[in-house]
Amino acid sequence: MKVFEINERNPQERLIKRVSGVLSEGGVVVYPTDTVYAYGCDIKERHAIERIYSIKKIPRNKPLSFIFSDISQLHEYVRNISDAAFKIMKKAFPGPYTFIFKASRLVPKIAITNQKTIGVRIPDHRIPLALVNSLGRPILSAGVSAADGAYVIEPSDLEKRHKNEVDIIIDCGPKISDPSTILDFSGDEMKIIREGKGELFFL
Repeated sequence: MKVFEINERNPQERLIKRVSGVLSEGGVVVYPTDTVYAYGCDIKERHAIERIYSIKKIPRNKPLSFIFSDISQLHEYVRNISDAAFKIMKKAFPGPYTFIFKASRLVPKIAITNQKTIGVRIPDHRIPLALVNSLGRPILSAGVSAADGAYVIEPSDLEKRHKNEVDIIIDCGPKISDPSTILDFSGDEMKIIREGKGELFFL
């Protein structure tokens, strides 16, 4: 396992390329977001997705999120984005929100819930956005949490817990422990699944 210290305001391009290279080769990394630290992998690497499920010790039908860098990328991976959902996304992204939509055929089956949905995020954080752009496709993402469900916020704790489980940890100092707000647009009406860091100012 390697630990990279990457500048949050101006991510070093050479380090971003090294991390995205590990992702493209099937690696699993821990990286910062605008909410908590998260596990990430290339959505095309089935074995890496399986590793994240194993590391988190969660069932395969537990929903994970996809990190995008722009709303325009969503249309390839989700279906039935209503005008109302699109307008809300334009106000909410980038930000601490997860939107749930029906998945398209491009989404790996292993990453789809029993309801055929996925969560999508565009975090307000330059490192994950830079990783997506460097990789050229979305990153599968899952928050790093302890056995009791509490989110791990200290990089030193991440290194102790995952030194033999992940390939790279991006150290950006302690993170807040508030997860994203989750809005479900997969049905006929929007549902608030979880109220987290993101305020519902657009509703």
